[in-house]
Amino acid sequence: MAGGNEGELLTRAAHERLVAELAELEGPKRQEAVEAIATARAHGDLSENFEYHAAKNEQGLLEARIRVLRHRLHNASIVDEKAAAASGVVTVGSRVELEREDGERLEVEITGHGGVSADSPVGRALLGKAPGDEIVVDAPRGRWRARVVSVGRAS
Repeated sequence: MAGGNEGELLTRAAHERLVAELAELEGPKRQEAVEAIATARAHGDLSENFEYHAAKNEQGLLEARIRVLRHRLHNASIVDEKAAAASGVVTVGSRVELEREDGERLEVEITGHGGVSADSPVGRALLGKAPGDEIVVDAPRGRWRARVVSVGRAS
């Protein structure tokens, strides 16, 4: 992702998880927040009512998360996983085995939800790479090098 205006790339499974989370927040969780506020309001004086202020704060956090999810889903694109797998290079949804220059092997999954972000130092270094390619990762704890051992698709 070159600029900051493009939406994120998501696998179909990651997209479905975000849609399910949004549905839960907009339905049952939002109703729970409304009920908690109503219950706390019934306890009397709102100026010193801790439960009321806590419930209003929770509602604010809930609404903020809903806005974030709506924005992500509105701007997201779903990766064509068959085309990505056929390309043989690292894309969102790839599971990549690396061998660091110190001999340590690690496996990472490039994803927008629950794995290594495509915008992270490791994600940026890996996107578009193929088995055998060398990468340099400029991480917060220092630069390190690795070789791409294999590229597959996450399950």
